[in-house]
Formats: sequence, structure tokens, C-alpha cells
Amino acid sequence: MKIHTALILCAGFGKRLNPLTINTPKPLLIIKNLTLLDHCINLIVKLNIKKILINSYFLKEQINEFVKNHNYNIEIKVIEDGENILDTGGGILNLIDKSNDEDFLIFNPDTIWKKSYSNEIHRMSEIYFNQNLRNILLLVKKDLSFDKSLKGDFGLNNNLIDQTCKDFIYTGCQIMNKSILKNKEINNFSINKVWTDLLKNKKLHGFESKLKFHHATNFEIFKKLQDL
Repeated sequence: MKIHTALILCAGFGKRLNPLTINTPKPLLIIKNLTLLDHCINLIVKLNIKKILINSYFLKEQINEFVKNHNYNIEIKVIEDGENILDTGGGILNLIDKSNDEDFLIFNPDTIWKKSYSNEIHRMSEIYFNQNLRNILLLVKKDLSFDKSLKGDFGLNNNLIDQTCKDFIYTGCQIMNKSILKNKEINNFSINKVWTDLLKNKKLHGFESKLKFHHATNFEIFKKLQDL
């Protein structure tokens, strides 16, 4: 893969998963004998990425200790958001600001990232580079979601995201060029606001996943996922 660095967003409070996340950060919750963070890192290793940057804030000491005590045969660096949580956009910007790379593979760890996603992510990456894109989001049709309460976010036509219909859910994986955030400052902002601007200008791109989508949406769904 042409991308050398992956980002994993691990700073959030995970309040929808309370009481599980009162004393445990969401990425360290366990599904099928592995933490959500394990699942994500194992996929990244399979993709032959060279380096992982992880942001942290809530219960950051646990994230730091977990990474320190595990060997994944890949370079991993944990970077704290700082005094205040930066949200998804600010968190991404703070991470890429510490890197000399231009393109990044970015994950939310609350999806169960099976290694079978690797083929789709490789194909998504090929489209990204072959078409000289600056962003692409991995989307899935909402009828493939284990959590049937999730509503669609976007429409998708020929890898261009629109809102003509909202049949697709964002899976929590995207590729982004750092130029997307060139006019932003490192503070608290959501990546959704950046997507909205790109969407208005017909510059938000997507790739369709055909895999069943398992996402730790809330406490009730998480308990059901553990029983699969």
C-alpha cells in the first residue's frame, strides 16, 4: 500500500457505552477475546502499513500502557490531544501535524475491524491514488448493518458522495490527504464539518463495502455483539 501511516482515533469518552466505559476507554473493550483496538491494529498490520499514530485523552494512561505492553511488529506512537479534547477533526489534525506524510488511512476503533476488510481498503486506496483524490470514505449500505437502528448518512454514485438518498453509513475508515485540513487550526472541531463543505462542492468521495457492518454503537448493541 502506498500509504505509510494510519491514524486511530482513541480520545473519546464513549458515553453511549456506559457503564462499560466509566473506567475503561472504549477502544479497550473486548469483543471475541480481543480489544476493539486489537482488531483495528491487526487489520492495519495486514495492510502493510509502516506506522500507527493514536490520539488519546479520556483515560489516556490506559491507552498508553496497553500500547506499551503489546508488540504488534509495527511502530506505534500515542499522542495526547492536550488539555482539552479535540474532537475528530482536531484530533486528526493534531496527529498529521506530527508527520511528514501526505496521505493517511484513518480509523474509528468502535467498528469491529475484521482482517477481511483488507481487500476492500486496498481497492479503495487504488481508486484514491489512480483518480488523484484528496479524500475517500469507506461506506456500507445500511441494510448490511448489524445495528438496524442506524440511519444512513449519505448517498453514493460512482464513488461520489451525495445526499440524494441516505442509504449508506460511514464505517469509520477513510483516506485523507493532509491538504484537506490546511486552513484549519488545532482546536476542537468535528471532521463532519469538513465533510459538509466538501459535499457542497461535490468533492467528497466514497467506496462501497460489501461486508456485514458490526459497530459498537451503544451498550445494548455491544452486549449483542459479544454473543455472536
